Amino acid sequence: MHTEIQETYLGDDRPWVIGYSGGKDSTTTLQLIWYALDELPREKLDKPVYVISSDTLVETPKIVNHITSTLENINEYAEQEDLPINARKVYPNVDDSFWVNLLGRGYPAPNQNFRWCTDRLKIDPADSFIQETVSEHGEAIVVLGARKSESATREQVMNLHSIDGSVLNRHSKFVNAFVYTPIEDFLVDDVWDYLLQVDCPWGKNNRDLAALYREADDECPMVIDTSTPSCGNSRFGCWTCTVVTEDKAMENMIDSGEEWMEPLLEFRDLLKSTQDPDEKPKYREMKGRRYGRVKRKTNGDDGQIIPRAYKFEFRKHLLRKLLETEDEVNKLRDEEQEYLELIRDSELKAIRRLWRTDEADWEDSVPKIYEEVKGESLDWIDDDLGSFSAEEEEVLNKVSAENDIPPKLLKKLLDTELQHHGMKRRASIYKKIDQLFKEDWRDAEEIIEDFDNENLDRWIYDVAYNELST
Repeated sequence: MHTEIQETYLGDDRPWVIGYSGGKDSTTTLQLIWYALDELPREKLDKPVYVISSDTLVETPKIVNHITSTLENINEYAEQEDLPINARKVYPNVDDSFWVNLLGRGYPAPNQNFRWCTDRLKIDPADSFIQETVSEHGEAIVVLGARKSESATREQVMNLHSIDGSVLNRHSKFVNAFVYTPIEDFLVDDVWDYLLQVDCPWGKNNRDLAALYREADDECPMVIDTSTPSCGNSRFGCWTCTVVTEDKAMENMIDSGEEWMEPLLEFRDLLKSTQDPDEKPKYREMKGRRYGRVKRKTNGDDGQIIPRAYKFEFRKHLLRKLLETEDEVNKLRDEEQEYLELIRDSELKAIRRLWRTDEADWEDSVPKIYEEVKGESLDWIDDDLGSFSAEEEEVLNKVSAENDIPPKLLKKLLDTELQHHGMKRRASIYKKIDQLFKEDWRDAEEIIEDFDNENLDRWIYDVAYNELST
């Protein structure tokens, strides 16, 4: 194995980009490469090896700590050993972050059919780094800890991109990037056998990694006979993940003594509850976010309304709940532990901008909610959009009621005029106004009249959102 890695490394001048998740497969891959390169004369180590880890910013905190300390060790030990290895994290753009999409735009919690998070949070940041590396060096080799035995689909995809007579595969996206998978033929037991028999070269203990898997999945990698299960079925992921029915990894960590994670699990379960088909109308809009239209289901005979983005009022409740969860978690954590930030200031400011523009939030809810929960103010940009105020909203609501006009329509029309004020060319404002008038501004009762199979009670929700979790 070392010989193959050495020959592949020395075979050209293309830099390597190793995808590192902190799990067993990527750790095995990096260890093998480390030891293989360490056997070579230093004058031959003339091309960089980048180790990148995608931080989604909603990773399970304990895993974040593990990866952060590991990357620090990798850089420290690589420098000591004079190896061309450099480890770093890559992050999603603020506009692509989980909270900006869920709270800012109202994207519903991800599920199997609408897993909007994976590309934005994990794949795109890594792809951006690969593209930058290709742009700088012409070509690059991406090294992954993928194994064919993980699934039939994985094996099929890997075989599809293979190159005859080469250990490299074609990259599925980038013409000038290639993929190398050193452990593609390893079974899960091979992975654990290697990790528990070969010391970690960057000062970590692989048994600590095994303990993380055991703690999260209640499985032990110490295989004593064919009936003993080994670790590997657990995937450490985001604490907000609602693609799975239950977050057993977090539940097991809590049962193992990490009680401070309970508020995280409660928030995650709240998001999961919004996926109940019978509950969706409580939380979701009738109208689509982009075009403001109501759509029917077409994959059945019921023809019911398709639930769209989260309702604005519910998103305000979620933001408040998230900030409260952050406070609760940090109160439960040990004092010597670093403060755990669940949402960044830059995300709060991006959410504020979206609410002000998309939702005509004249009340300016984000600073208000933040100050009510935290008891302090961030460095907000005063009147950054030149928008109207809560006082003006009261006047507008009164005028709207007297003239039977949707208040949000009036607010968005006024916001549109404000945004285009002073422009010499006004063509774009007419297009925007036309789009606004094409949206469906009917109330729930009027919309339901056009849907024979729909039940109005499903879409009318009178209970305050702050009572949802009680």
